[in-house]
Amino acid sequence: MLHQNLIAGEWLGGEASPNINPSNTHDVVGDYARATADDSRAAIAAAKAAFPAWSRSPILERHALLRKAGDEIMARKLELGSLLAREEGKTLAEAIGEVTRAGQIFDFFAGEVLRLSGETLPSVRPGIGVEITREPLGVVGIITPWNFPIAIPAWKIAPALAYGNTVVLKPADLVPGCAWALVDILHRAGAPTGVVNLVMGRGSVVGQALLESGDVNALTFTGSIGTGKRVALSSIEHNRKFQLEMGGKNPFVVLDDADLPVAVDAAANSSFFSTGQRCTASSRLIVTEGIHDRFVAALTERLQSLVIDDALKPGTHIGPVVDESQLKQDVDYIGIGQREGAKLAFGGNRLERDAPGFYLQPALFTEATNQMRIAREEIFGPVAAVIRVKDYDEALAVANDTDFGLSSGIATTSLKHATHFKRNSEAGMVMVNLPTAGVDFHVPFGGRKGSSYGPREQGRYAAEFYTTIKTAYTLA
Repeated sequence: MLHQNLIAGEWLGGEASPNINPSNTHDVVGDYARATADDSRAAIAAAKAAFPAWSRSPILERHALLRKAGDEIMARKLELGSLLAREEGKTLAEAIGEVTRAGQIFDFFAGEVLRLSGETLPSVRPGIGVEITREPLGVVGIITPWNFPIAIPAWKIAPALAYGNTVVLKPADLVPGCAWALVDILHRAGAPTGVVNLVMGRGSVVGQALLESGDVNALTFTGSIGTGKRVALSSIEHNRKFQLEMGGKNPFVVLDDADLPVAVDAAANSSFFSTGQRCTASSRLIVTEGIHDRFVAALTERLQSLVIDDALKPGTHIGPVVDESQLKQDVDYIGIGQREGAKLAFGGNRLERDAPGFYLQPALFTEATNQMRIAREEIFGPVAAVIRVKDYDEALAVANDTDFGLSSGIATTSLKHATHFKRNSEAGMVMVNLPTAGVDFHVPFGGRKGSSYGPREQGRYAAEFYTTIKTAYTLA
């Protein structure tokens, strides 16, 4: 079966591209059609044509669509979780958790449709009333990455539809399966013709068509820094709204007074789970000297106990890297760290399993400095570097010494240091005695500095991006 693109309510074919399981490269998840630039332009035109009616649709129609989609996602979470694990490589437990989050997001925004509100204010001029309302933008182009193949499309599509926009989704070429399943659910749930469009394929073709179109009123993008800059430049040219999430080099600070098991659990999860392929992963472990040696020993022991294997196998803690290209990047950075003088204290080896796949043993560096490339550049794999510091003040300074500012964490039993860190960490999301990865579906997600641009994603804050403000006056 060829999984086709959805354009103007019709499933349309194209060049077939196989979706390969990184746990077992002999396993083809499915064949997915690659859209052309003309397909992308047709999808944009369909979304533009559908916008007037959808933007004025009754709120119960939008509520019902999102609620029905959320209900089906939750009912199929085991099936969709298996699909996600097969195409992306995160463990089945993590994959089911991600699908559950997607369902919760649709449920939340189904509720937000019924909570749409504005303001009524008195004018400074007698006898005049003022109304402030939010209105949809138009056609929203959505470009999503491969590391969260259902949650990120969900947290962009759901608010876009809730606030009355129409959508053209371009998922990562590497993982089209979950995006196709999500759009299929919305299509069968009753999305009107042209309201939701799916164009799968290469970024250089499909994504470029979105960037070049003057009929795309807003672009929301999660992915690499280089592509994010291209999204920004094209959006400025077309005077459209844009939103960027581009990654991080997130610090996790461990102070002398930390509860050691808590610190190790949080660091291991932050740095290595999901194969380190999270923009919120902590790849810089900043540890004060009084606990440094005990922390490294305990974390190394924890890493030795982790099972790296097929994502679908029971008992697997860490699945494969997503593909050969990403695996090569990870291995190259391990070599860079060694040449820079950091000590490879554990792991970093390619692994063989029952079936051919992209398996990498988690790598832990010690004796790293914050000026090394492995401490400054996003690796996006199961690679972390321990940086030894003298005290809290130095730890905070090192943590903030980065071009990124997405997420940060600290392990401490000191209320004073925890409170100070939450206030002074230069990151959009801060965790105390918790992994840096993952925030709830109803709270804002995003960072600062080189990590993010534009309004936050998720929760009620999503309205800041997916709507525009109108101020209206009436003479009584």
